[in-house]
Amino acid sequence: MSHAANPDLLNRLKRAQGHLGKIIEMVGEGRDGLQIAQQMQAVIAAIDKTKTLLVTDHIEHHLEEVIGPLPQAMRGELAKLGELAKYL
Repeated sequence: MSHAANPDLLNRLKRAQGHLGKIIEMVGEGRDGLQIAQQMQAVIAAIDKTKTLLVTDHIEHHLEEVIGPLPQAMRGELAKLGELAKYL
């Protein structure tokens, strides 16, 4: 299975897609701008977290291709790198 097909990643993207559809409905209904902006911020945050997951998973996948299975301690250190990825 491709690391890009991570079930958690796909679920997060599908949820964000559903929320984005709701935002489009809200705009079409002429809903309050503040409510729309709040929903948009929630989608942006969800996408950012999904991007971090993708980058971390990608790094981990390719590290394992080069050096083999990663010990649990190394995965913890890699998680710290994943946190850094959210600023990319």
